[in-house]
Amino acid sequence: MMREAEDVFHKHLRKVGLKHTEQRDVILRTFVETRDHLSTDELFRLVKKKDAGIGFTTVYRTLKLLTECGLASEVAFHDGVARYEHQFYRRSHHHMVCTNCGSSVEFFSPEIEKVEKDIGKKHHYRTTRHSFQVFGICENCSKAEDNGR
Repeated sequence: MMREAEDVFHKHLRKVGLKHTEQRDVILRTFVETRDHLSTDELFRLVKKKDAGIGFTTVYRTLKLLTECGLASEVAFHDGVARYEHQFYRRSHHHMVCTNCGSSVEFFSPEIEKVEKDIGKKHHYRTTRHSFQVFGICENCSKAEDNGR
C-alpha cells in the first residue's frame, strides 16, 4: 500500500515540476501510517521524531501537495484548526462532530454515497469525492449540560 501511495505522490510531484526528496517521503509515510485527523502542527511533531532536520514549512507544503494529489483531505472541525486525514485506500466516510468538546465519530452511509452519484449524474459530473459533516452535542456533553441544570 505504501509503495502505491508513494507512486501517486511522486507522479504528482513530476506533474507540478517539483523534486522527489527523502524529506517529502518521510512526511508522506508518517502521514499515511496514522489514522488520526492531524493538524499541520501535530504532523510536524510526528515527523520531527523521525527526522529532526525537517522544518515546519516543508511539512506544511508537503501536506498541501498530498491534498492536491488526493492522498489527503482537509477536515474542518469546530475549533477552527484545519486537520487532515489520509484518503489512500480508505472507504469514504463522514464525521459527526461535537460543537462543545470537539470529539468526533466517523460513520459510513451508503445513502450519502448514492446521493453523491445521483447529483453527479443529474449535473453531468463524474464525482470523485465529497465531504459531509454533521454537527451536534455528544452524549457526554449532553449529560453534563443536563446535570448543570
